[in-house]
Amino acid sequence: MLNFIRTIHTIDAHTGGEPLRILVSGMPPVPGHDILQKRAWLKTYRDDLRQFLMNEPRGHADMYGAYLLPPTSAQADFGVIFIHNEGYSDMCGHGIIALGKVVVEMGYVERQVPVTRIGFDAPAGFIEAHVEWDGSRAGAVTFRNVPAFIFQRDVEVDTPSFGRIVGDIVFGGAFYYYINGEQAGLEIKPELVRSLIQLGAETKTAVKSKVTIQHPLEPGLNELYGTIVDGSPNCVGVDQSNVCIFADREVDRSPTGTGTSGRAAQLFLRGRLPLDQDYINGSIVGSRFSVRVTEAVPVGPFDAAITEVTGTAHISGFNQWVLEESDPFPLGFFLR
Repeated sequence: MLNFIRTIHTIDAHTGGEPLRILVSGMPPVPGHDILQKRAWLKTYRDDLRQFLMNEPRGHADMYGAYLLPPTSAQADFGVIFIHNEGYSDMCGHGIIALGKVVVEMGYVERQVPVTRIGFDAPAGFIEAHVEWDGSRAGAVTFRNVPAFIFQRDVEVDTPSFGRIVGDIVFGGAFYYYINGEQAGLEIKPELVRSLIQLGAETKTAVKSKVTIQHPLEPGLNELYGTIVDGSPNCVGVDQSNVCIFADREVDRSPTGTGTSGRAAQLFLRGRLPLDQDYINGSIVGSRFSVRVTEAVPVGPFDAAITEVTGTAHISGFNQWVLEESDPFPLGFFLR
């Protein structure tokens, strides 16, 4: 008789090619009054769960996931904590899009035609999503993000492989270093992904050693999450293409939801994108998100922007993950 000491159910989806493994059953009770407290508890006491789902042999170096939890505020339907190969993220746009698709498609919320509203308590703040619902299938998902702002402009760093690089540090739900790939002689193409990873890793290290990052209103938001490299369109119908290198050299296959939000805010605050104008951001694999700035707002001392990002997701699997008592890799492993 098989002896399983852990059984977990997930729904797997992808947004523009970027995976999201959603834990829907098997989560232990998580104490905490809000999502940040719950995330802190999971980091301290149950990081084994993240490793079990993200690491090989059940996951891989570029796996991404989410814990779907009860809400912690009156306006939300769910709480959500995002996980990846290195740990936990503050916000994830592609994750919100995939979660919107899944919870509506599965009937986890009361569905409304033509659009179903869903509220999420995320570590970065409250996120509202609107999911197209025609009575039988869920379609595109639009989420209204937390305010995005330029934290520091024209930050210069020196890298071992690419020389001097200049870019902006922008918050779009997470902090990113935004740079143009032409500085390093790189385009946003799949065959250049290894060089793009190296550029992302070197610039992230250099920026972290030079700049102290802190959100003005949220003490727990104080880390540079990754580097976003943009360039000329690599497919028709987009205004630019970009790739996000985040966590431990992880590559986002989607255009990056929080990154797209931050990019729109960056362009708007630099006078390069008008209010309420759609901007189409492409990914390294040719998928796309649409974004628009809907409102200018302050965030502490910073000028900021409210953005709405739209994309589509697809369900890719329903999985039951188990752990045998004799399994020598209960936490999995991380191997490149």
